[in-house]
Amino acid sequence: MGPGDLLVRIGAVVFVVGAVGTIVTVMPLLLGTSPLPTPAYFVCMLMGVGLALALFGLLRAAMAQRASSEPSSS
Repeated sequence: MGPGDLLVRIGAVVFVVGAVGTIVTVMPLLLGTSPLPTPAYFVCMLMGVGLALALFGLLRAAMAQRASSEPSSS
């Protein structure tokens, strides 16, 4: 596993949890039932956190690849 791969995987899992939380949170609003309590809406914010983690992992992997491809200046 290269540098940043673990961050990308964790970010994907956190994003999926946030996406499922968003669907679950929106369903009562579409079905006309009572809305979920406020803490349920905070789970939706995990989508952004997961996206940020995955992007940071991709950036870290790109920086490591760039550093390994540069010729040494000795």
